[in-house]
Amino acid sequence: MPSDAVRIPSAAEVDRLIEIRRELHRFPELSGEEHETTRRIRGWLSEAGIRILDLPLATGVVAEVGGLQPGPVIAIRADIDALPIQEETGLPFASEIEGRMHACGHDFHTAALIGTAYALKAREDRLRGTIRLIFQPAEEKAKGAKQVIGSGALEGVQAIFGMHNKPDLPVGTIGIKEGPLMAAADGFVVEVAGKGSHAAVPEAGLDPIVTASHIITALQSVVSRNISSLSSAVISVTKLHSGTAWNVIPEQALLEGTIRTFDQQVREQVLARFEQVVRGVAEAFGTTAAVRWIEGPPPVDNDPALVELGTAAAEAAGYRAIVPVPSPAGEDFAVYQQAVPGLFVFMGTNGKQEWHHPAFDLDENALPVSVAFFTQLAEDALAHFGHGGASK
Repeated sequence: MPSDAVRIPSAAEVDRLIEIRRELHRFPELSGEEHETTRRIRGWLSEAGIRILDLPLATGVVAEVGGLQPGPVIAIRADIDALPIQEETGLPFASEIEGRMHACGHDFHTAALIGTAYALKAREDRLRGTIRLIFQPAEEKAKGAKQVIGSGALEGVQAIFGMHNKPDLPVGTIGIKEGPLMAAADGFVVEVAGKGSHAAVPEAGLDPIVTASHIITALQSVVSRNISSLSSAVISVTKLHSGTAWNVIPEQALLEGTIRTFDQQVREQVLARFEQVVRGVAEAFGTTAAVRWIEGPPPVDNDPALVELGTAAAEAAGYRAIVPVPSPAGEDFAVYQQAVPGLFVFMGTNGKQEWHHPAFDLDENALPVSVAFFTQLAEDALAHFGHGGASK
């Protein structure tokens, strides 16, 4: 542990972070379009004398603090993109861009990491190693982590840390869990091809709507009859489209939806069985079906040694660490964890609405909590890896 405790940000420092968060909230940008957000982040970091790495990223920022003394390299990541949602909060700093909103709290994540960068910069002369700060684009499209890794931003990094705000946890509470925390999130598109005919003579055609209906019903057996009751999986069909007229049996039907799993083996099993069911049912009705996968991120899977480190850091910073309920939502932080050991935590924000709701908001009192926690964790991680610590 560091010899002197990490300081909670002052009232003036917190006010500044609130200003930053609200400015980001007013001007949200979608995945891959975060050009002004990138410009703002670069400006806020440069003002504090924080060095920015020159990496081949169209949007997003990678910066560093430390490096004045030899030691390990660890990374902290925040996501910066927004969602195509019309805001309904009524806040005085609500989105000024029609149909765009920070409805998942990435503005909070970004402001918290900027605050952490400021705090670490103020303690830079005592850092035994380097802390890399990753402001990642395109998390909502599950593409940004791969882009960041492709840019070389993870080179030399021994561990990576990140968070997601959690509306159902009170401020001052940090959810830290070993193993799976968030789900693999895969999407599917199923195209059923039949034979059209007049609705009055269905025997002359092959009805893709009937086939699609039976596929939807049969898919429910994948989780209930093919997956152990000790494991978990979700298959949700969220879109069914077919037909153009009330008296015509159409040629095609389209199904779309998502599969969520917490274990890679279960993930592979569900995806394989999904295809068997779809093609088997289609064949039974004389139709054909093609499955197209929209590959999402793998499960967020926390390293046991880093869980211990994070729990100790939370307690050292004066906050309550709990073991949270895993979330079936997806997060491409998991992609980093396939490359290096990682810890992803839930930061309590005492919100009234869940992620992606048009009235989503959070308690900004969680900003100083996040800054103090990640500053403590960063220094502890440098000490851990500097003394030969490793993941389990």
